[in-house]
Parts: sequence; C-alpha cells; structure tokens
Amino acid sequence: MIAVTGLTVEHTVDPVGVPAAPRFGWTVEADTAGVHQLAYRLTVHSPGGVVWSTGRVDAADSIDIPYDGPALAPLRRYTWDVVVTTTAGEAVGSGSFVTAVLDDDWPGAAFVAGPPDSVAAPLLRTTFDVQEQPAEAYLVVAAGGLARVELDGRAPDESVLGPGFTDYDVTTQYTVVDVTDRLTPGRHAIGVELGRGFYGMLGRNTWDWESAPWHDEPCARVLLILRDGRGEHIVASGPHWRTTAGPTLVDDLYAGEDYDARREQPGWSTATFDDEGWMPVREVEGPRGRPVAQRQPPIVEGELLEPTAITTLDDGRWVVSFERVIAGWAEVEAEPDDGAVIELRSGESLRADGTPNSDDEKGYFDGRFQTDRVTLADRPLHWHPRFTWHGFQHVEVRARTLPVLRARVVHTRAPRTGRFACSSPMLNTLHELTVRTILNNLHGIPTDTPKYEKNGWTGDGMVGAEMMLQNLDVHELLAKWVDDIAASRHGEGAPEVIAPHGGWHMDWSPAPTWHSALLLVPWDLYRLRGDERVLADVWPDASAYLRFELDRGVEGLFDTTLGDWVSPETDAGGGNAPEDTRVAATAYVIAMCDTAAAIAEVLGDDPAPWRAAAETSRSAFVREFWDAEAAEVRGTGDAGYRQAHTVLALAFGILPAADRQRAADRLARDVVERGHHLSTGALATKHLLPQLTRWGHADVAVGVALQTTFPSWGFWIERGATSLWEHWKEESRSRGHYFLGTIEDWFYADVAGLEAGAPGWREARIAPKVLGTELSSASAAVRTPYGELSVAWRVEGGEVALSCEVPTGIRAEIELPGLRRRVDAGRHEVRVTLA
Repeated sequence: MIAVTGLTVEHTVDPVGVPAAPRFGWTVEADTAGVHQLAYRLTVHSPGGVVWSTGRVDAADSIDIPYDGPALAPLRRYTWDVVVTTTAGEAVGSGSFVTAVLDDDWPGAAFVAGPPDSVAAPLLRTTFDVQEQPAEAYLVVAAGGLARVELDGRAPDESVLGPGFTDYDVTTQYTVVDVTDRLTPGRHAIGVELGRGFYGMLGRNTWDWESAPWHDEPCARVLLILRDGRGEHIVASGPHWRTTAGPTLVDDLYAGEDYDARREQPGWSTATFDDEGWMPVREVEGPRGRPVAQRQPPIVEGELLEPTAITTLDDGRWVVSFERVIAGWAEVEAEPDDGAVIELRSGESLRADGTPNSDDEKGYFDGRFQTDRVTLADRPLHWHPRFTWHGFQHVEVRARTLPVLRARVVHTRAPRTGRFACSSPMLNTLHELTVRTILNNLHGIPTDTPKYEKNGWTGDGMVGAEMMLQNLDVHELLAKWVDDIAASRHGEGAPEVIAPHGGWHMDWSPAPTWHSALLLVPWDLYRLRGDERVLADVWPDASAYLRFELDRGVEGLFDTTLGDWVSPETDAGGGNAPEDTRVAATAYVIAMCDTAAAIAEVLGDDPAPWRAAAETSRSAFVREFWDAEAAEVRGTGDAGYRQAHTVLALAFGILPAADRQRAADRLARDVVERGHHLSTGALATKHLLPQLTRWGHADVAVGVALQTTFPSWGFWIERGATSLWEHWKEESRSRGHYFLGTIEDWFYADVAGLEAGAPGWREARIAPKVLGTELSSASAAVRTPYGELSVAWRVEGGEVALSCEVPTGIRAEIELPGLRRRVDAGRHEVRVTLA
C-alpha cells in the first residue's frame, strides 16, 4: 500500500491565512521496504477550476515545493492535490488552504479604540445581517495589543492571547479565521475586548515596555469578508462601531488583572444586546508596522489541573497547590457574594512561611506582581485572566470563602513530534521536565520565563532551538521569531538581546554570543526542517550584522557582556562565569562565520569572505588562548581550569586538529576530578556531553548525566523539581527556564543515536555512542519532514540489538561497533557483539 499523508501548506495542515507564494509538502507512506518517490504532479484548484499545475516533475522532492502560478486572490479558499509516483506505484493526496489579506487591502477597515482616558479593557461591538448562507466567510483581526474576539457570544476559534506580539513599528500580525459555518442567515454581532499586552502596558518595568516607541492605547482592526450567491459583502471596523469600558479594570502582563463581575454586561457580543448606552469608537492610527498574517500557531488552552493540596494559613487565607510548575492561569469558580473580593497571588515555589513567592525580588516592576483580583457579583462566577499568563505551581488565595480553583496550562499550540526514553528513570524524568519547561515558555515567541520576564532572550532561544525542533512542532514559531530578531536591528548594527525589543535602555553591547541567534537559529531550521526560505529571508540582516561584528573585533578577537551565563559558581540570581569572556565571544563569532559560509553556499553567494574571517579568528584564538603544552584553553583572569573554554573550542572546531584529542582528554580529566560534575553555564552545557562523547569519553558524559549532587540535573530532581530551573543552585530565582536543559541534544544524537546527515533529514545517521556505559537501552523518534524516524537499542549479554524505522524519502546509515550499513526506507534490525 502507498499513501500520501501529512499534506501541509507552509508547514501547516489546511491552514487559514497563508502568504502569496505558499510552499507545499507531503509525506509518502509505504507498507513495503525500499520504496521511494520518483515524481510528483501538484495542482492547485479554485472553485472555477485549475489555477496552476506543476505538470509531472521527476524528483524526489516533497518539502517546501513553492507555488509558481498566477497571483492568488486574497482571503480565498483553494484546494490542492498531489499525485506521487513511487517505485511501488502511484498515490494521491489532497488538502486546502486559505490565503491571507495578501495585498494589504483592508477595504473600509480602520483601527478603532475604546473610550478615551479609560484604563479598563474596552468592549467594542457591531451588528450585521446575513441574507443567505455564505459559501465563504473569513474574520480578520489585527490589534495593537491583544484582542479577545466573540462572534454571537462565542469565540470563533480556540486561540487566546492573540494576535501575536511583534515590534509594532516593523510588523503587526493579524489572524484569519474561517467562520463560514457560523454565519447562518439572520442578524449577527462581533464583539472585541481589548487587552494591553506589550503594546499599551502602563506599569513601569525594567524592560521599558511602558515607554516603547509604539506605545499607545490598545486598538483593533476587524474585517469580515462574506461571499454568497449575490457576491461579496464586507463588515469592517469603523466609526459606526460602539464601545464601553468593560469589567476588566486592570490588565498587565506582569502585575496581573483586576476584574469586577458587577460590571459585566451579559450578552454584550450578541445581536440582541441593547448598546444604546455605549458610545462610538474612536478611529486611531494604530500600529505603524506592516500588516502580516500570524504565521506561528495560536496560543491555546491545554490541560486543566486539579489541586493536589490545600493549606489553610489563617482566617481568609489559603494556599492551593498543583502537581507541577505550569504557565497559564488559575480558573475560579465562586458562588454569589456581591462585592466580595478574591485575591490570587501566584508563585512557582513556597517561601519558608508556606506562601508562594509571588514577589518581584529584583525590583523589576512597580507595584504588585503575578496578582489577580476578582470582585464578585450577585450571581455565580467562572473566571480566569484574559490578557496575561503566570508561571506558578502555588496560589495564595485571600477571600471570605475559598472558591473552587483549578490551574489551566496555556501555551502556543506545539504538538509533540519527538520522544525519548532510556534505561535511566531519572533521565526519563529529566526529558519530560525539559519538554514541559519548553512548552511553558512558548507564547508566540520562545520566552525565558513565564513568571518574571516573558522576553525572547536570543541566547536562550539559540541554545534551545535544536531541542525544541526535535521535540515539538515549532518550525513556524521559530521562523517568526527569527524575523523578530532581524527586526530588532532596525536596519543597522547588531540585533538586540531580546526580540521583539521595545527600546530597553540597558546597553548589552557587545554580545555576539546572544546575537549569534540571528544565524544559528535559521541554520537549525534549515538543518532539521530543510527550510531554505528562512535562510534567504534572514540573510540580508544576518550578513550585515556579521560584517558589523567583525569590524568591531580587535585582531580577530572579540568580547561580550554575556558569557557562559549561570555557571555553578555564580550568584543564584544570574551572572557570567568567572572566566575570560573573550573566549566565548570569539568562539561564537567563529561559529557565526562558519555558518555564514554555509548559508552563502546554499544561497549561491560567495562563502570565501566568511571562511577567511573564520580562519583569522581561529588563528587569533589559538595564539591568545591555547596552551598546547598543558592542553588547556586559558583566558585572562580565569578562576582555574574552565570547562566551557575547551568545550566551545571543540564544538566549533577551533583548535588545531592534532591537538583536539589532547584537549578533550584534559576536559574529561577535569570532569572526573570534580567527581563527575560540570562547571558550565547556559552556553557550554549544550556542548559538554556531546564533546566528551565525541572524543571517546562517553562513560564520563554518562557519569555527569546521572549525577545527583550539586551541580547537576539530578540535583534538581532529587529536590522535587517539576520543571527546569534558571540556575544550578537551589536558590534559583526562576523555576521555569529551559536553557540548561540542552542535555536533550545529547539524548537524541548520542544516547539514542539519531542525527540529521543532510538538511531536513534527507539523510540520517543512526549511531548510538554510549554503548558499554551505565545505560543499557534507549529509544527515540523524531518527526522529520518525510515522516517519523525511530530507533530502539538494547544491550543484552554482550550484544547490542538495534531496530529502526526509516520513512520513505530518507536514506540512513546505521553505525555500531564493527558495523556500518546504508539502508533505505523500511524497518531494519541489526545485532552486533560489543568488544
């Protein structure tokens, strides 16, 4: 049997709101081994007939096939099909997509805002008539800030906390929702409640969001397009819309929300509601950025957790605890109690007095932090925040009577696409905690903590991109974020250390370690997903930035304000490792130059200048930092031997080839002398175990991985961690950071043995490298653009038995001691004797 499955447009199944030149992809499934694609014919249809066809293309390509036909119409549904010819016969698959606005034409739709001088979240509404059942109807919403939309009293889709956050002076995202089935003949209403988000924040915060260049009152632009037998009909936001202040009195991403149920207006977004007392909306300029369709998946509600413990503190004060640290909000169910106030203070851990750490310990914000207040009315209430999310495991409740409380997980929709398990229960727990922590930090961008910052720190995302892509469907989220990083340059110099960026006054320059995200993240997308367009899109900014960075170096050496952050010796609140920051800075510039050369080759540009720059810095690095006699990488002012220096020098191929084994041996000796402990921070932890393993010290790497005393991952787990921490120390400020969880890279590539050998996994290497250590088995799978690639191995009586499943479209090389075998698609089993 041959089947065409997994049909995607712009990496999404049947998407709504795609760009003018979408790309198509599919997978081929076969029930016999060795099948491969020979040709395809892709055809796009509109209701009027064929729009474009590739004709027969003799190629094995099945990812990112670009549309190359006549201009597509905006906000239109198209269907498409692909006929695939394989060595075992033909198969057909079909899908659909809806285009975005495309030409930036929003007929009659203006940005509108609520009442002037009102802090409360405004409600906006309009009504309209539908004469006959439409064949197509699409609701488009852009916002300065956040827009919670209702159509006839119900949300049109499952998204929350949208549209997505950007630099509003560069781009403004809008969402497109298919509402065809919701618009029966009759009278209808659209309602929009506006939140401040990062656009209209009022409270002072250390990142200056309250004074961002785009800062203004929240607003929205709404367009509804209906098509029926009589033609096209438009409902657009404008001066005829009505508005009033709503029941959300305060909304702040950091401080929390105040909600007064007595101010609710039941039915406010339905057609029968009487809005006579409302006032006309204000037409406003709105965000200056170019409108773009939201490409990343929406933020959605996930699991609903019941309390695991309720502790009474004193009269009117309780602590409600849940099973793990999450990102999201508490849902409240309360009985009528007119005028009574419920206060919720959320935190990730408990203080000595048993209350949640809901304080802002560093003085980042004015006033309260992670605190919600609800004023009850004379009717039952079911409520949760609309315009913020918290990082928490515990909630202190202050109220007359304890309400029913549950915890809702909220993050960008990112289905799991990878899995890993091994013979160590602790490492399996660590894997689960890592994936959960990543999910807790996906809210339109990869953030650094759902509690304290909610910022897109570039260094965090740079080290984490690979493990994100192997575990979760985050292709479009990371591609969008790459655009944010590029936009933070505003056309010159270096990108900022957080993206999007709102004019933060703190100067972190130079910081090539963090800026490297502008090249390394898109390269990860290309390497693991085969996305060449992301390279082309970022290349003008990436190459211009790298030239800027090279110009401010000194004889091939560089420095950074952000080195190997949060190594074990540093303060629990954060800080650079006690070592020469020039080592990490120069290493990352070399890595960027090597990556730039590779990108240039892919795009048909000249790689020579980047290779020359890399070699200049390699020579400078070796001259300045390499002690060949001691086999050590040393910097000025180092606090003893620094693992990170050697790890980065090995990871980026900087040291002379003849010296690399000696350097790795010296690194392994240091790890062993420390009792199998690491001394690395966020940058070098990613590469420590892979480099130990690569250079023949897999047993040492496993010893570090299984360590349970400080500093180690096991140290966290032994202390009851349910997510990853910001620091190795137990005093870690945040319990919601993923950047020290990059052991995941080692889990997949070295323990399980899955590595991409060509962009998009067109070729794969299956080579577990920890055989003969304390680990006796492992299994893993990754969803490649061609389907799921999986492996499982077990050591039994001096032999290793390995099985793998290779999807159609991939060729793999299995490598075990004494065996190297090339295999095509299908299931394969091998067994070898260990020496």
